[in-house]
Amino acid sequence: MIILLFLLWLLLNGRFTADAGMLQIVVVGIVVAGLAYWFAHKALGYTIKAELRMFKKAPILIAYLLLLVKEIIVANFQMIKIVTSKKAEIHPVMVKIKVPLKTRFARVLLANSITLTPGTITAELEGDEFTIHCVDTAFSEGMESSSFVKMLERLEK
Repeated sequence: MIILLFLLWLLLNGRFTADAGMLQIVVVGIVVAGLAYWFAHKALGYTIKAELRMFKKAPILIAYLLLLVKEIIVANFQMIKIVTSKKAEIHPVMVKIKVPLKTRFARVLLANSITLTPGTITAELEGDEFTIHCVDTAFSEGMESSSFVKMLERLEK
């Protein structure tokens, strides 16, 4: 993480020269990256072991992100169809689902993914129970066993 923070510092600085000013930029970058890493370690409980675990799970996270983008696009077209239809009959519904996710990270990621998907909003997250508002009852079908949940279960292993 400290290396990525340092590289981000250099990238955001935008100045790459071979003069004495570059040495100052590098030194300040090392200090800033070190302070940010120290803060993440002390305040957020960040550890190198956690970082290594995340690198191992990066392919699943990338696949999850791609799935989320796909679902957002599909839901956008469904919402466009509802909004532009003259005879649209929508039946809003609040549903409660229980999801077998163990970690808080996975549950919050799922709640945010549901909210990012047009037509659905996570109204409440209490333990493993989600209260979700859906614009139409069709949007609420199969949420407990959705591809999001399956992928997050793989991520937790």
